[in-house]
Amino acid sequence: MPAKSKAQQKAAGAALSAKRGDTKKSELKGASKGMYESMSEKELEEMAETKRKGLPDKKS
Repeated sequence: MPAKSKAQQKAAGAALSAKRGDTKKSELKGASKGMYESMSEKELEEMAETKRKGLPDKKS
């Protein structure tokens, strides 16, 4: 599922980084922490690779 906002795409990228072991899980905050726990690596990858062009800054 593609991200619906730039903030969502960025949070997915942070969660994906922690899932892969590149960053510590303890460094995650807010939405990225929830995404880490509830989404698979494949789902996070799909959301994180969404192009940012044309996306709103935040989901309304």
